[in-house]
Amino acid sequence: MESDKLSTLKFADLPLAEELQKGIRDAGFEHCTPIQAATLPLTLQGRDVAGQAQTGTGKTAAFLITVFQRLLEKPCENKPIRAFILAPTRELAIQIHNDAEVLGKYCGFKLALIYGGTGYQSQQQTLRNDVDIIIGTPGRLIDYFKQGLFSLKSVEVTVLDEADRMFDLGFIKEVRFLLRRMPKPDQRVNLMFSATLNYRVTELAYELMNDPEWVKLSTGTTAENIEEMVYYTGNDQKIPLLLGLLRKGQWTRCLVFVNTKHQAEKVADYLGCNGFEGAVLSGDVPQKKRQSLLERFTQGEFPALVATDIAARGLHIPDVSHVVNFDLPQDPEDYVHRVGRTARAGASGTAVSFACENYAFHLTDIEQFIGHKLPSQAVSEDLLVTPRIPPRRKRSKPGTKHPRGSGGRHASKGHKPRSPRNANKP
Repeated sequence: MESDKLSTLKFADLPLAEELQKGIRDAGFEHCTPIQAATLPLTLQGRDVAGQAQTGTGKTAAFLITVFQRLLEKPCENKPIRAFILAPTRELAIQIHNDAEVLGKYCGFKLALIYGGTGYQSQQQTLRNDVDIIIGTPGRLIDYFKQGLFSLKSVEVTVLDEADRMFDLGFIKEVRFLLRRMPKPDQRVNLMFSATLNYRVTELAYELMNDPEWVKLSTGTTAENIEEMVYYTGNDQKIPLLLGLLRKGQWTRCLVFVNTKHQAEKVADYLGCNGFEGAVLSGDVPQKKRQSLLERFTQGEFPALVATDIAARGLHIPDVSHVVNFDLPQDPEDYVHRVGRTARAGASGTAVSFACENYAFHLTDIEQFIGHKLPSQAVSEDLLVTPRIPPRRKRSKPGTKHPRGSGGRHASKGHKPRSPRNANKP
């Protein structure tokens, strides 16, 4: 991380166990980021903290260091789950687990990574063994909890990451279910971190935390080291402009955000047909394939990843040079999360947005939320590339079941749909 993006506080100056200090050094960390410098002196004293900071500023390391230090200070053998970390998405849970393995390499704690979509039996077996720290998503955790595979009665540290996203995804009932089966808030350390802390999250914090300290280092703004720009385009110019920008610039690793799965497939098809291999990351992609795509993208096997907002939160993909809002997000907060996929850990990056006929009216709300106007760029003829048209995707075979609402109950059984009343009258 660039020195001007770090605080003067060094990890070596914090009262951390040597096992933990060694893991921090192995990770290449020397100085704390601002959010780490503001929260760690509090959490290491056992205070509850609700922290808000821009994405990519080190919130994950802040709460992981607190968890490891707390458990090291109070050694305990043959005790059920001691720390519990909740994340809203599988990808974020995986990333937290990866970071925990690095930072806690020498601490000797056993980690369990629990999330849906894959590995049901293997995760069950993991929980049957001694586990110190659980990192996971709410749905699968509740499933295993109700099977009696683990107990929450001895939890000493609780972490809720991206709490606002828990509300957005409808997980808040599951979160309350799990937290209420732990010791009372004043008998554990409670940490809540997010890029945004809205009214609902604040209310949850007062309900489930013990007199938390509020640490807010951002108010919805984007990082200073992100170069932002907007192109005002017609709908038919978006593909030609994206191809033109890719051909003209040195875009080593590009994340292209769209608002729908259908649009993601369309954009990826055009990229592939015009010399830019890419892939689609959306909510219905199987978990194993998601992980494979992210790994291949991280390794530089293809230059572009087209994604819905499933990739806008929590994911740390190194060296993303450009983020493109092919579709402007409908929620201003999602703009901050999307562009935060570049310029991670103090690096620089570029965020390009297309204000098209369908989504341009969201730009005013976005600019009001981030506190500044996006510099506009002209759509010049030399930027527009005439694209090759990709072949049409294969349609479903005849006889494929239609989802409810696309033919109805009767249509799926071979019945003709009922004609509207008076349909043949003029």
